[in-house]
Amino acid sequence: MPIRGCTVKLNVLLRELPNFTARPGADRDHFRGQINTPLSKDEWRKRLPPAAFHVLREEGTERPFTSPLNDEKRAGVFACAGCDLPLFTSAMKYDSGTGWPSFFTTIPGVFGTKKDYYLIYPRTEYHCIRCGGHHGHVFDDGPPPTRLRYCNNGVALRFIPLKP
Repeated sequence: MPIRGCTVKLNVLLRELPNFTARPGADRDHFRGQINTPLSKDEWRKRLPPAAFHVLREEGTERPFTSPLNDEKRAGVFACAGCDLPLFTSAMKYDSGTGWPSFFTTIPGVFGTKKDYYLIYPRTEYHCIRCGGHHGHVFDDGPPPTRLRYCNNGVALRFIPLKP
């Protein structure tokens, strides 16, 4: 669903991806949609900090109000901490008051979903389409125009600021 204003900002930010600073050692092809080969559990454990491993690979949840990304206001892209796939832009972020970074939409085609019943009632869980990392849950209590809230664990994200 095109979202007025957000689509324009998304297109500008995606055009600017070559100007972002990639994680040291990250391959620029990460930004071109190439599928990474799957890593073993031990390889993921070596690659990720413990909190990120717990969330991304074991479908854990970080404590609310602990992520510095809650207060991130700069222009840029929020990428998967597991594989650097761009997931959200700063234009998609809003303060939901929940204690987790929240977004009202995503960059198209970056997530797969499944139902989970961990809290007895069904929730929609979303995972990175490239590396399979768990990011959070999507709820239907977000702001217009989508009315969606992508409630993301901060440790599952890496913020890439737009270079001035």
